[in-house]
This record gives sequence, structure tokens and C-alpha cells, in this order.
Amino acid sequence: MSHSHGNLLGEPPATLLPPTPEADAELAEGATLAEAAAHHPTVSAVWAGLAEAALHRTERALDDTVQAYAYARTGYHRGLDALRRNGWKGYGPVPWSHEPNRGFLRCVTVLAAAAEAIGETDEAERCRQLLRDCDAVQFP
Repeated sequence: MSHSHGNLLGEPPATLLPPTPEADAELAEGATLAEAAAHHPTVSAVWAGLAEAALHRTERALDDTVQAYAYARTGYHRGLDALRRNGWKGYGPVPWSHEPNRGFLRCVTVLAAAAEAIGETDEAERCRQLLRDCDAVQFP
């Protein structure tokens, strides 16, 4: 008889970040992403929005790519802080299906793309692996 021995301790529970109603309300009332980032610098979603905007400019230049990288890096670090405050130990699921997690995951996605665009392939792969580790369904 064959036995498969997985992790007997199991996977840690999913980390679910809290919502950010103040930043969401400010954006809904017409604030720009930059204004929201200035007023709510711990909210990864506003950094993700800035990073995505820079990365997807129609006639993107190197400056835009570097700006996207910087915005995404900021949101990534603010997201790591939030995840740790909410019990994350550096591993385990951070599901995309939980909307407040998406700001962090969007930052990691843009960071991977911007790192790849500037030739930082090791960083891009680390980011892609982090995404798979956080949510293998959303990021296969």
C-alpha cells in the first residue's frame, strides 16, 4: 500500500485584507489616484492604479515603465506590511477572490511586468512565483 505524505501541518489559512472604505469613497467622489495615494499611502490599490496607468500609457516611454515599477514597488511593500499585520507569515494563500487582496496582487503583477521590461528578469520571476504562491488558480 502506497501512502502519500503531504504537509501534515496543512497550509496556513488564507490571508484576507480588510476593506479600505475611506480610499474607495474618495475615489468614488472623484479624487485622482495621486490624491488618493497621498491621503491613503498604505492602500495598495491606489498604488496599483497608478502603476497600471503608467504601464499602459499609449506611447509608453522608459520613464513610464520606471514610474510603473516604482509605484508597483511602493504598493507591494505597503501590501506586505498589511498582510503581515493580518497574520501572513510570508507564505500561504492570498486569494484574488477576496477583493481587498487585489490591490496587493495587482501591484505584484505590474511589478513583474515592469521588471521584465527593464531587464530585471530575476525580479520578474520572483514576482510571478509569488503570485502563483498566493493564488495558483488566478495565477497559474
